[in-house]
Parts: sequence; structure tokens; C-alpha cells
Amino acid sequence: MAGTLTGRRVAILAARGVEQVELVQPRQAVTEAGARTELLSLEPGTIQATNHDIEPAEKFTVDRVVSEASIDDYDALILPGGAVNPDTLRQDSAAVAFVRNFVQAGKPVGVICHGPWTLVEADVLRGRTLTSYPSIRTDIRNAGGTVRDQEVVTDGNLVSSRSPDDLPAFCRAIVEHFAETPS
Repeated sequence: MAGTLTGRRVAILAARGVEQVELVQPRQAVTEAGARTELLSLEPGTIQATNHDIEPAEKFTVDRVVSEASIDDYDALILPGGAVNPDTLRQDSAAVAFVRNFVQAGKPVGVICHGPWTLVEADVLRGRTLTSYPSIRTDIRNAGGTVRDQEVVTDGNLVSSRSPDDLPAFCRAIVEHFAETPS
């Protein structure tokens, strides 16, 4: 897999409360495959990650504020979960617009756990099939999506997984999918 994403630029959109392992492992997977990543968030500075949604973990430096980012600057997008992170993102119009534009442009998006909440808010799930953490599946269905209970589901430009338990399969799938998509 090394070098399969050389020259690709991957945005990771996250806010405070991001589940640390869902940020770190996908970032490491695409970086090891040769991609350059940028952490986008709502404000400059750092974001506080968590373990299991409530235990403070590491802080991560924000590379760019999402309101100043363009989808044209990136080849792929990762939306990690944690319950607080996507709940915060879906309340920010710039984050929602960035995600909506990314999906509508057909660019590849990897999303895990509670991450689909931002996709729900962006209104891009009608007719799409994905998986997620069990507690948000009703939201996905209400947004017009279909939910499958599988470790990885790929539908067009969306690659989704349920939880941190699925990270090995998710990381493999996003690297493969991001590599298949023309930059």
C-alpha cells in the first residue's frame, strides 16, 4: 500500500470531542500510503480529542479552518466520529457546506461511527447506503439513506464503518477507494 496515495491531499474534518483513534488510525493509514493530510476544524489552534466520548485524550493542531478551505484543495475527505465531534460540526454552516460540496462533487469520503451525522445535516444521503454507529441509524434512514450492519459499506464515493472495532477494515477500504478515484 505504500505509495498508492502519493501526491493525494486528504482533508480530515474534526472538532473538539473527536474520537482519538478514529482520527489517528485513518490519518496514519493514508499517510503511510503516501498522502498528505490536513486537519480542518471550526477554529484555529487545537482540538481536544477523547477516548470513549468522555475521557480527555490528546490535543491536535488544526492546519486550516474549514471556512477558509476549498474542496478543490483536496482529493479525499475523512470524517471521524465521536458523538460530540459531528454534533458540533453539523451546527456549523461552513463545515456542512464543505461536506455537502465534497460529496456532491463526487470526491471520495471516508466516514466512521457518528461521523454520518454531518452527512445527514448536509442532506446528501438520499438514496445512499452506508453503515454507522447504531444510535444514529434512524437519523440516516430519516435522511433518506439505507443502513447496512457491516464493518465497511462502500456506495459510490462514500466509504463507511460502524465503530473503532472496524478501523482495520475501514483504513484498508479508504486507502483502496481513495487510490481508485482519479485525482
